[in-house]
Amino acid sequence: MESVALEPSLYTVKAVFILDNDGNRLLAKYYDPDLYPSMKEQKNFERNVFNKTHKTDSEIAFLEGMTIVYKTSIDLFFYVVGSAQENELMLMAVLNCLFDTLSLMLRKNVEKRCLLDNMDGVFLVVDEIIDGGVILESDPQQVIQKVNFRVDENPLSEQSVAQVLQSAKDQIKWSILK
Repeated sequence: MESVALEPSLYTVKAVFILDNDGNRLLAKYYDPDLYPSMKEQKNFERNVFNKTHKTDSEIAFLEGMTIVYKTSIDLFFYVVGSAQENELMLMAVLNCLFDTLSLMLRKNVEKRCLLDNMDGVFLVVDEIIDGGVILESDPQQVIQKVNFRVDENPLSEQSVAQVLQSAKDQIKWSILK
């Protein structure tokens, strides 16, 4: 039996995608342009992956020569795809970082509606973790700092309260002057 020597590479992630509980795409980033070049091929691959994984409790799947690690949360499915020779632990580190960062960002409310409401932040998070298929970061705290997201910030901050008071003062002033 002949052993194939593979050159080490920094390009470990082939794709990242998030699907809802019906298998519809919410976010997808493909880093290997030769893997699935068209949108139709990507969606077909995502549908196959979803059909294979949505009723199982495992965390890893092998499909179409790809290693796929995944995690579910309420009504979302998170997937990280690598080549068949890729280290599953590296892919799982990326998946856990993505999930934990989103959990921090969404205040542990990782579900479809919150994800869609914060999609700009979700794209920033993915871009901070992976760049062109290269893993940049695997620590959720570092990712949160890099995207400059304040976890402890209340929805109604002091600055917005001051703005509301100023707006109310202006409205009262203009109503008196009329």
